[in-house]
Amino acid sequence: MRIIRIVKLITLLLLIVIGQIVYSQSLPTGQEIQYNPITTAVPFLNITPDSRHGAMGDVGVATTPDANAQYWNPSKFAFTNDKFGFALSYTPWLRQLVKDIDLAYISGYYKLDLFQTIGASLRYFSMGEIVLLDQIGTSLANVSPNEFAFDVSYSRKLSDNFSGGVTLRYIRSDLSGGIGPVTYVAGQTFSSDVSFYFTKNFGRSNYDQTISAGINLSNIGGKISYDEGQNKEFIPANLRLGATYSKGFNNYNSFSISLDVNKLMVPSPQLYSGTTNSSGGIILADNSSNMSVINSILSSFSDAPGGLKEELQEINFSAGLEYWYNHQFAIRGGYFSESEYKGNRKFFSTGLGIKMNICSIDFSYLVPIHQNNPLANTIRFTLLFDVVSFNKSQR
Repeated sequence: MRIIRIVKLITLLLLIVIGQIVYSQSLPTGQEIQYNPITTAVPFLNITPDSRHGAMGDVGVATTPDANAQYWNPSKFAFTNDKFGFALSYTPWLRQLVKDIDLAYISGYYKLDLFQTIGASLRYFSMGEIVLLDQIGTSLANVSPNEFAFDVSYSRKLSDNFSGGVTLRYIRSDLSGGIGPVTYVAGQTFSSDVSFYFTKNFGRSNYDQTISAGINLSNIGGKISYDEGQNKEFIPANLRLGATYSKGFNNYNSFSISLDVNKLMVPSPQLYSGTTNSSGGIILADNSSNMSVINSILSSFSDAPGGLKEELQEINFSAGLEYWYNHQFAIRGGYFSESEYKGNRKFFSTGLGIKMNICSIDFSYLVPIHQNNPLANTIRFTLLFDVVSFNKSQR
């Protein structure tokens, strides 16, 4: 009963936090509130790579485990039922403007035994072909900027209902191909994730209720540089916390609802008090470039120039729904919200899932509330495979 009370408390805290975010975003604008978004290097690390969770408003830290858990919460792998599985995803980027920018993602896992699971994934972000020009407009070269991240994870059951996981990641970002008016090199760094997952089933029938909760601290690692260390930028260290409630109604119908809160653990851009630009706006400046990664993570919860009110605005929240019919057909929907002072990403998403004998196919579609989303009106898809289903199909 103590575990049940803890899970209920976590869910209640999530709802309180989300309520505070909504309230803080609805307060009237004052002089103390400024448009002050947080920026980092390699932002592709925070792009939702798969269609199932993309269709649910970018929730995923506490959803039921699948082959894409490597991105959301690798500790979920410890509760997978199959011996081995992998997924392939494709995401067009800025498709309404260009045709050659996209994100490809492959992720998979392998269960070593009943308690231990290893996972791995590769994200490749292609930015198409770009013509580099010098200061007088002379063409220097055609380059194909790209970024990728490769990671491996280890997860383990710590009890019947609780698991933990760790991830090691290599990141490489080549934005210029080493060509330009000054010497630029590909940025490289390493990072790690620490994650935990709790799931509890109530009842002994197919109509059970399940409550799950998860946390993932991701991209904790060194800064990245494109000029051999002269200037270094933070990578998007991130905290994601969430909960999921699932309910089976009968042999054919089941339903789940998920809530996530998300915050970047990097310094907030600071404001030079009393300093304005030609338009009368306050000048933004980043005075944290020399701060260590650990200090920047710790200070990220209290360094916003606008105090607690702005700190709350730095928290994004998302909610997602998933309905399954006969364990074969899924309908999904979700909502994502970011403060208008921190980027103003707000969108609805929807999608479908179809499970066949040897694979599953997921589709997602994003509808922006504000026309500032690179995935606006874009269809994404994911293919998932598991060895158990494949072997059954051969019999």
